[in-house]
Amino acid sequence: MQKVEFKNRIREFRKKKGLRQTDLARLVGIFQSELSEIERGVRKPSVYLAKKIAKALGVSLDDLFPS
Repeated sequence: MQKVEFKNRIREFRKKKGLRQTDLARLVGIFQSELSEIERGVRKPSVYLAKKIAKALGVSLDDLFPS
């Protein structure tokens, strides 16, 4: 299985908001382990989940996932 690398700024914005992974995961309805994989770029979130994360952090999708 090839490793997926997906750059994002979720961890940066989560920490600015003072949230732990468990806090943000609970807000968006996923497990902490899934959020950890997304933050590390191992797993790519669905568009629906990415929108929920952006909304919970008060930022845009463009802020979270720079091109």
